[in-house]
Amino acid sequence: MSDNALLCAGRTVIVTGAGRGIGREHALAFAAAGANVVVNDLGVALDGVDGGETPAEQVVAEIVAAGGKAVVNTDDIADWNGAQRLVEQAVSTFGGLDVLVNNAGFVRDRMVVNIQEDEWDAVIRVHLKGHAATMKHASAYWRGEHKAGRPVDARIINTSSGAGLQGSVGQAAYAAAKAGIAALSLTAAAELARYDITVNAIAPVARTRMTETVFAADMAAPVDGFDAKAPGNVSPLVVWLGSTDSAGVTGRMFEVEGGMVTIADGWRHGVSVDNGARWEPAKLGVAVRDLLARATPPEPVFGA
Repeated sequence: MSDNALLCAGRTVIVTGAGRGIGREHALAFAAAGANVVVNDLGVALDGVDGGETPAEQVVAEIVAAGGKAVVNTDDIADWNGAQRLVEQAVSTFGGLDVLVNNAGFVRDRMVVNIQEDEWDAVIRVHLKGHAATMKHASAYWRGEHKAGRPVDARIINTSSGAGLQGSVGQAAYAAAKAGIAALSLTAAAELARYDITVNAIAPVARTRMTETVFAADMAAPVDGFDAKAPGNVSPLVVWLGSTDSAGVTGRMFEVEGGMVTIADGWRHGVSVDNGARWEPAKLGVAVRDLLARATPPEPVFGA
């Protein structure tokens, strides 16, 4: 048996949005590492509309055929009660829960000036609320276990995006939601450490239904050689973060692309100037321009 097959042996993992793309690869990789997997997916189209498909069933069938253990869940993770049922299913089916991987999402790309209220609400709901709801119920379960004196070695791995870290032209709602997920991950890491729960996030670059249309040229598969944009490239890090071997790693953002893993260095206190008293607005111009001249330039916005 390989080391990979032992990495998550016996651990129970929830992967949301696991019917296709990166989520599917996560589910398969966790199963190959010995985990029990709850494959959550609604089978919706790229814009979140019900497509009547059953990709989660297909992923579970593939895992079971390979000798693994997996079950389907089709709850809406952005519904508070649906997220609770998802966690309860993992516990009732496999006797516990060790890892939550939040991956589900969709896009409705619009410029700020064009976005409609229902589009904004839908994207924020699925991405940001969908992360918060599952995190709330999973962490409540683990807190209960911790208070009962039972060992907890839990993991939450969230999915942000370069759009959330640097912004992305034409993706205002998506970028805002992904930035929110980054901040949510930092906050949860600080709050949940006392219960032996780690929280990290990834910003993956890979070919999915969302990226292959928006960034078609960049995401195209090569004719031969290493396919750096293949979604399966993201999963090894996620599996490791879900393992017991990653203990102590928390509150971090990882950018993942091909064979490259990068620690993203987020907002930090930069250069400053202190007047020692309240500023006069007219005098701030010189001070601010001096700060900007000394500051590190921001990363460019995608698409700018």
